[in-house]
Amino acid sequence: MASNSMTKSKIMDHLSEKMGVTKKVANEFVEELITLAYKEAKNGFTIPGLGKLVLQNRKARMGRNPQTGEAIKIPAKKVCKFRIAKACKDAVLGKK
Repeated sequence: MASNSMTKSKIMDHLSEKMGVTKKVANEFVEELITLAYKEAKNGFTIPGLGKLVLQNRKARMGRNPQTGEAIKIPAKKVCKFRIAKACKDAVLGKK
């Protein structure tokens, strides 16, 4: 399935053609959007119609080493998640 994914260059080709700009301008726009998303993730970064990038705190918990079955403590940590917007789900999966 991954072989059918759009590559970065295909995405830039598509954006530059649709927006009537050069590939360089399309690339700069996407890179700036990504940089802004990284910077603002701690506050929640929303791309309307696509989803929201958020930071979440995971609590410490007990887990198991799959090889030995030994119980181990997994420390608390922050994780980055992307919540898909309802409009995106409906567009991709179809409305129920």
